Amino acid sequence: MGVDSGLPDFRGAEGFWNAYPAYRHLGLEFSELANPRWFRKDPALAWGFYGHRLNLYRAANPHAGFEILRRWSAGMKWGAFVFTSNVDGQFQKAGFSEDRIVEVHGSIHHVQCLGRCGIGVFPADAFTVSVNEASFRGEGELPACPRCGLLVRPNILMFGDYDFDGARTRSQQQRLDRWLTAQSGQLVVIELGAGRAVPTVRDFSENVIDFAGAKLIRINPRDAWVPEGGISLSTGALAALEALDVALK
Repeated sequence: MGVDSGLPDFRGAEGFWNAYPAYRHLGLEFSELANPRWFRKDPALAWGFYGHRLNLYRAANPHAGFEILRRWSAGMKWGAFVFTSNVDGQFQKAGFSEDRIVEVHGSIHHVQCLGRCGIGVFPADAFTVSVNEASFRGEGELPACPRCGLLVRPNILMFGDYDFDGARTRSQQQRLDRWLTAQSGQLVVIELGAGRAVPTVRDFSENVIDFAGAKLIRINPRDAWVPEGGISLSTGALAALEALDVALK
């Protein structure tokens, strides 16, 4: 979904290294770098990567597909609910209600304290990170906890992450569960670009059609296989949404 807004695609080592060439020289792939150990071992390296992404996502503008989805949901009796593994905050920026979004892997726009001082999860709005564009290392003062002064990290579920504070995500999930329970009509799940390497979103979609009898529309340029009864569209998110919008009109 984010690729059509100009955000990088991290699938595969080459795709990741094209976006962050400095990490090629270090031999670090996305799954190795997106690990919480770096915030203790090399904070400048960790915040260089996540700080660059934070700056990138803050500057990005949601593409027209977000508005198509928002318009469709506005015409539905029960509206819509977003379940996303993206951490970029683009759905909020596009006007979707904060109360109707589950960010299952967390959000780069929220942080948590490495010192576990009790502050919990809080917005990253007050933090800016200066990043060296050649080395992709953080420079200057790195984000610190306003309560205890220790380093903070993004509230993102990383690889090998046993310190992720899932309180915010659990609260979002509880709202989704209540919304799903209240439904009395036909549900449609529109799945956009959900990968199989980390199949969180694909598994969620298939669980909904199993237990709620929903119709699944799977949009994926790489792997559009869909269970029996679903609809498969082997193309990008924006192109598919625009084509569906034309067909509906």
